[in-house]
Amino acid sequence: MKKQIFFPLLLVACFLAVTTMAQKDKSKRPSPPAKAEGTIDGAKVVIDYSSPSVKGRKIFGDLEAYGKVWRTGANEATTFDVDKNVKIEGKDLPKGKYSLYSIPGEKEWVVIFNKVANQWGTEYDESKDALRVTVKPSKTNKLIEKMNIAIEGNKVVIRWENTQFAFAVKG
Repeated sequence: MKKQIFFPLLLVACFLAVTTMAQKDKSKRPSPPAKAEGTIDGAKVVIDYSSPSVKGRKIFGDLEAYGKVWRTGANEATTFDVDKNVKIEGKDLPKGKYSLYSIPGEKEWVVIFNKVANQWGTEYDESKDALRVTVKPSKTNKLIEKMNIAIEGNKVVIRWENTQFAFAVKG
């Protein structure tokens, strides 16, 4: 009798353990983790994000509506970590770790640095914003299937679908 109960319980325990471990392996997610890091004007910049795919969808102006806050990635909020005080598009941002949000628009985007770094991407609270800057988007030369963030010179460049936008960082 004990063997009849033990084996099914063992199977359930193994299944739960494997499921829990798989959920913690973020590389298996449909929008896997990615990182951009570099030094801009003496400041070390690290951006951790999850990289969603287009998958044949219309992204900006549809899936991600114009005029509404977007987590600038997927899953947990994208984080922007800088080890010294910097200027973003000429505006002061103290050293620290922030969540990075944006508001897409056809002619301009708002880039938001929020004081709450470690949060799920949809838990945005405007009252916790540290800084907002406005930038101009442009079209990419080709379809960018997986969203990516890169540090290029003194700019952080974000590309996805057929859109890119950037913001300048100065130490």
